[in-house]
Amino acid sequence: MATSRWGNRIKAFRKLKGYTQIQFAEELGISVSRLGDLERGKKVPSLEHLESIAQHLNISVEELEPKK
Repeated sequence: MATSRWGNRIKAFRKLKGYTQIQFAEELGISVSRLGDLERGKKVPSLEHLESIAQHLNISVEELEPKK
């Protein structure tokens, strides 16, 4: 499922940058449960969330895009 691949990419970059879920959720201004849902693929990230996530991780949205 494409949604879980987005979540896997978000989680991998979050960990690579040294954020815990709690820290990163606070940075993004979303709940920890919302971030968890995004990372597990239970929720589809909006373009707004993707842009915010990429900005906070200092990467491009394209880098978050799942590889085929």
